[in-house]
Amino acid sequence: MSADPAAAAGPAGQHALYHAIADAGSIDRFGERIEAGNPSGWPGYEEQLRRARKAAGAPHAVTTGVATAGGEPCVIVGFEFAFMGGSMGVAEGARIARAFSVATAKRLPVVCVAASGGSRMQEGTSALVQMQAVAAAIAAARSAGIPLIAVAGDPTTGGVWASLVAAADVLIGVPGARVSFSGSRTRPAGADPGSAEFLADGKWAHGFVDVLSPVDGLRAVVGTLVRLLSPRSRGANADRVALPAPPAGPGGGDPGREAWAQVDGARSTRRDRAASWLAGYFEETFEIRGDRCGGVDAGLRCGFGRRGSATVGYVAQTGRPTTPAGFRTATRLLALATRFGRPVLTLIDTPGAAAAPADEAAGTGPAIAELFVAVASCQVPITSVIIGEGVSGGALALASPTDLWLAHDGYLAVTAPELATSILKLPAHDAPGVARRLRLTPAELLSRGIIRGIVPPPGAGG
Repeated sequence: MSADPAAAAGPAGQHALYHAIADAGSIDRFGERIEAGNPSGWPGYEEQLRRARKAAGAPHAVTTGVATAGGEPCVIVGFEFAFMGGSMGVAEGARIARAFSVATAKRLPVVCVAASGGSRMQEGTSALVQMQAVAAAIAAARSAGIPLIAVAGDPTTGGVWASLVAAADVLIGVPGARVSFSGSRTRPAGADPGSAEFLADGKWAHGFVDVLSPVDGLRAVVGTLVRLLSPRSRGANADRVALPAPPAGPGGGDPGREAWAQVDGARSTRRDRAASWLAGYFEETFEIRGDRCGGVDAGLRCGFGRRGSATVGYVAQTGRPTTPAGFRTATRLLALATRFGRPVLTLIDTPGAAAAPADEAAGTGPAIAELFVAVASCQVPITSVIIGEGVSGGALALASPTDLWLAHDGYLAVTAPELATSILKLPAHDAPGVARRLRLTPAELLSRGIIRGIVPPPGAGG
């Protein structure tokens, strides 16, 4: 390894983007001896490489090393756009694969900071197959529980986007950066180069990027993620999420509360919602966004938070109907938590699954079904609290089968009392009586062993 040289700036004095993330002077480089060849026998390629090294002040289009970001140790993979457009050839693929091996050995997350036009034309198919080499390196790191955090700089296109950056566990985009599979010279004729679909902003809108951050905020964002997700700092494995102590009394609640009053309490604007539960429980959080299939549910919050010295995953409904994208995002969170060995807290609060024609077209049923299977097969502990309305499968899909709790104003029912009244063809004014027969109160749920007890919001009851 060698110390991070000041010569990393290009001829115009502009540092590559990864220098905005790595703490000054912290990069201890490795992989410098991996040399580029000329696998396709491209005429004049050796001279092109010499000019590229001079232009970039770097031996390759990818710099790899152990570094810190916001004081947090990581393995960094930084693209040098001044080196032939940050293109990925055989040497770059080898350096990236080496970075994942070092990260696995040292139990550090990989932070990839991209600025690349994709695969290198001069190396032909040998460059193309580096997508497979990178994918294999990512797969091995995933199996070892090593997180991949990626930053999509300007541009991030082609094979680098489609094999390395888009495969990240958490993805940060720079506003306005060109991020797409097709580069500016390979798009269909007439395609608008300024279209949001070709930018980080559009990828964020459609749930392919978790957060947009200006360059001057990247170090803090990446530092938070490394602190939460690094195997070195995310805390020991926990048997389950620790909840606030239940209040005194039979079952921890009011066993005499009427069913309709319970429903009213769940619908009250004065009760604690997901935002207050999360703020009261976690000291620090980072949220993921989107289902990686083109959908975002603004009424569902997913991410990781720090409580004490431990990192916990969370999924929180916010009182709105949950969409197919929301259920798929929850499934994505469970997969990440399993990969990192983190317990999960789910906060249930929904009047049910979204049921508009667009939701059916987007696959409400399959999305709920996959989430049920993900919860049932999850290899990390899930603790669930119904903090408001818990209506039908849209709520139950997020519920732990073995560790389900109720907040004072929560309820769980096969459907909303008004809908049950309609289904049974009863007069609308019978809804309070139907609520009673649905047996949705804490006392009823406790008596049948569906919930374990009642808990207060964090900070309210111990």
